[in-house]
Amino acid sequence: MSEDKPAETVESTPAEANAIPNGKGHEPGEEITASAKTPPAEDGGNPHRTENAEANLPESQEFLSGAEDKKTTRFTDFEGKTSFGMSVFNLGNAIMGSGILGLAYAMANTGVVLFLVLLTVVAGLSSYSIHLLLKCSGIVGIRAYEQLGYRAFGTPGKMAAGIAITLQNIGAMSSYLYIVKYEFPLVIQAFLRVDKPAGEWYMNGNYLVIIVSVAVILPLALMKQLGYLGYTSGFSLSCMVFFLISVIYKKFNTPCPFVDFAHNNTASVMNVTDPGGENNPACIPKMANLNSQTAYTIPILAFAFVCHPEVLPIYTELRNATKKKMQHVANISIAVMYGMYFLAALFGYLTFYGEVEAELLHTYSRIDPYDTLILCVRVAVLTAVTLTVPIVLFPVRRAIQQMMFPNKTFYWPRHIAIAFVLLTFINLLVIFAPNILGIFGVIGATSAPCLIFIFPAVFYIRIVPKEEEPLRSTSKILAACFAGIGFLFMIMSLSFIIIDWTSGTSKASSGH
Repeated sequence: MSEDKPAETVESTPAEANAIPNGKGHEPGEEITASAKTPPAEDGGNPHRTENAEANLPESQEFLSGAEDKKTTRFTDFEGKTSFGMSVFNLGNAIMGSGILGLAYAMANTGVVLFLVLLTVVAGLSSYSIHLLLKCSGIVGIRAYEQLGYRAFGTPGKMAAGIAITLQNIGAMSSYLYIVKYEFPLVIQAFLRVDKPAGEWYMNGNYLVIIVSVAVILPLALMKQLGYLGYTSGFSLSCMVFFLISVIYKKFNTPCPFVDFAHNNTASVMNVTDPGGENNPACIPKMANLNSQTAYTIPILAFAFVCHPEVLPIYTELRNATKKKMQHVANISIAVMYGMYFLAALFGYLTFYGEVEAELLHTYSRIDPYDTLILCVRVAVLTAVTLTVPIVLFPVRRAIQQMMFPNKTFYWPRHIAIAFVLLTFINLLVIFAPNILGIFGVIGATSAPCLIFIFPAVFYIRIVPKEEEPLRSTSKILAACFAGIGFLFMIMSLSFIIIDWTSGTSKASSGH
């Protein structure tokens, strides 16, 4: 998906790409007609090949549309071939991260009703954010996040978007590989029933991360187009569905209050029932709960639907793409993840109540570390996060190409080299920097609000022409408020992280 048009096309299309429609009369049907006229080329991301020409245009001319504009292509990318269903799988996989393991803890600190309200608000905001991105891309004929930044603010806008995508996604990939590093050895240890490992290489997380990266992630990251990953995304999501079903099943097979394995060293405690348990105050769910940890859960929920760097690349490869069709892809993906998030949080919370830990699977291990079902769930979660890494790597490679090689055609050695260097860098971080997650907490607290809230809103305000929507129009006022929410989230998240660090109880440095 980081492919470029063939060299001869690059030479012949500056005028075509310079003719930017002003959005009037730009119906979804027109997009199909326009893109159907586009000869199949190899990348959605190269409107930037005309940057030098466009840089000389006065700002007032950027949205001027001559009569010849109606004959030019709206989109300068290739005709997408990925089906609607595969696109839903890819975007759903991009949304679904390891964060689902922490949602039960979030519910314990907010209460069931407050959690549901917050989750609903965040899902709605995420859908609105994607609407802003798609509206911008439809007006200027660009389906690359970095190029929307260039269209709105020139080179600084492009670099800001590219850097934010790179930092956010490297942080996400690192967090996934940390899960592999810390969880995979425990899974092998539990399957082999080894209580005290003697330093065997196959129980060393550093070796396992490298093996997984080389054997699974790298081959998938070398795919030419993101659409090909629809099958692995579907499998990854099915692993998380298995996780969800297991959490629901365990709710009805775990006594409350549960008996800690450390205090009662027998797995038979799983079969103990406590008839009076439901009347125990510790076994009554709270509908609303405010405590010192509540504030931390808000950023966790705000970032639960981060998929925005992947939206435009997936849009690029969608078959017969229109804004309406891509919005449907986004809405279905968000709705499915919304349901899975709420159910996983609810049943995880109703299993352990106030005893639930920040990482749900750890809490199950306190009952029985050798529970076969939970071991299988751990394997499923490991598989899911491993298969998510290539999806997250694609936008980073695209951002690097847009920033460093803006006018280059697709070139396999460069495509492969960027993926290899990125994976090598992330592996080195995971192996040699045990507490790097604290730093990525800061990066996530700054880049995530930019990508979800601030950039889509300010790009929309700048790109949509004033003659179509004046600055005081309802849409642009809403977009400005949306950007304000982003700044609020950024300040709030950074404040919590700083308080966490200074209090000496930093969760950021406690692993995953």
